[in-house]
Amino acid sequence: EVQVVESGGAMVQAGESLRLSCAVSGFAIDDYAVAWFRQSPGQDREGISCISASDGRTVYADYVKGRFTISSARGNAKNTVFLQMNLLRPDDTAIYYCAAEIRPIGSGCRLDFYSMDYWGKGTPVTVSS
Repeated sequence: EVQVVESGGAMVQAGESLRLSCAVSGFAIDDYAVAWFRQSPGQDREGISCISASDGRTVYADYVKGRFTISSARGNAKNTVFLQMNLLRPDDTAIYYCAAEIRPIGSGCRLDFYSMDYWGKGTPVTVSS
């Protein structure tokens, strides 16, 4: 059974940094990618960044380039994907979701909400000014 579990959400001040974690387990081989999305009240869920488990390729939404970094680490039958968020702003306040998409090995990743196969329950981030 595939599981996707986020953690690390918190309340921070503008300009501070925060690192979110997403623990992914249950995949037998690396035929998947992991993506981060976020949703603010009254807004649609938007893609932030993704990383392929098979080839390590990443994609970033334009609005986070230079501020957010995605990475991954393996261990204990889990793949943990991190989202390092720097220079946080009040408009970064949202519920942050991690999702996994089954993809052919070597095909990178994409930020397509409708293509995600598994979702975590989200972790809240609040940035105050």
